[in-house]
Amino acid sequence: MREVVIAGVGIHKFGRYQDKTFEQLGQEAVRMALRDANNMSFKDVQIAFCGHMHGGTGAGHRVLSGIGLTGIPIVNVETACASGATALQQAANGIAAGLYDVALALGVEKMPRGFMRMTSFPEWQMLSGLGVNPVGFALRATRHMALYGTTEQQLARISEKNHRNAVHNPYAMYQKAISAEEILNSPIVCYPLRLLMFCAPNEGAAAAILCSRDVASKYTGKPVTVAAVHTGVARYGTSQSASGIGDIGLSTRIQNTEITVALSQQAYETAGLGPEDLSLVELQDTDSASEIIFYEELGLCPPGEGGRLIDEGRTERDGDIPVSVSGGLLSKGEPTGASALGQIFEVTLQLRGDAGPRQVPGARVGLCHVTGAGGNAAVTILKR
Repeated sequence: MREVVIAGVGIHKFGRYQDKTFEQLGQEAVRMALRDANNMSFKDVQIAFCGHMHGGTGAGHRVLSGIGLTGIPIVNVETACASGATALQQAANGIAAGLYDVALALGVEKMPRGFMRMTSFPEWQMLSGLGVNPVGFALRATRHMALYGTTEQQLARISEKNHRNAVHNPYAMYQKAISAEEILNSPIVCYPLRLLMFCAPNEGAAAAILCSRDVASKYTGKPVTVAAVHTGVARYGTSQSASGIGDIGLSTRIQNTEITVALSQQAYETAGLGPEDLSLVELQDTDSASEIIFYEELGLCPPGEGGRLIDEGRTERDGDIPVSVSGGLLSKGEPTGASALGQIFEVTLQLRGDAGPRQVPGARVGLCHVTGAGGNAAVTILKR
């Protein structure tokens, strides 16, 4: 298997754009990635994968028709919040196998306003008011509080940290620091989660150009290696198995390994690294409690000690394991098809040393994590 590296990355700032089409968002990200890869010609790209959730038929074809229809295969993938990571995985697999030398992974989205309506929810769940994301997030948060004593103050500190980090991220939707007091005084959405403890569904795009190590010097002087990328779906009897499929996967008797635990263990093994080797982490902070829970599931600390990490400042940008230095989804927002590749964009800049005022000093290894509807999830490890 050949070594796969990232030669170029691009992004369209996450936010709301009534004056821009889905296609325009994606095209801006692709053009930026091509420029970043030493002004690569799109004719050098041999295959493209487009992750999206609400893009409709031929999403990638429509985006790339504005870049150039060169006859290459264009493959559209949808795995909810993991869609961009799935596109990355497919591109990396094709290069590693020797099928291609250069491939494009693209994620793009224009999310409907309001709560995300999943077509995977059964009608009874929608009609009973149980078909909105905060219900599941709040149940997991409450369970963690009951088991481990996690506090509302710790939840507020997560959001405070991420909004503070986003002040230095020009691609984030919200670039304003918010105090823990403001967060705790914001309206309750679904106990214990308040309005400023949630991310916002929005719009945006991100792209990565991957190539084999043996051709990388043509396109970049700072290649970032794709050390591991694993995707999967939560099993029956896990908290994520019910995400968007009507709670049919929950069980009072059966408890399988959570999908984030399983995929991170696979990724560490593939990369030959452990959580102690990570320089930074970008994870699925759709709500404040999720970040604390995923600290534990990614092996950053033992179960029940996620709250201590934020209390001790260990996940701050100057801590020993910085998390969500981009501002995370809490500040960037979450255009589902693009969010995973938005993380790849951030970690690639960090490993190159090109992240400006939000740079993590000496960053060498970064982990990206997404999980969402249908129990879809992905863990990617990049290194320099």
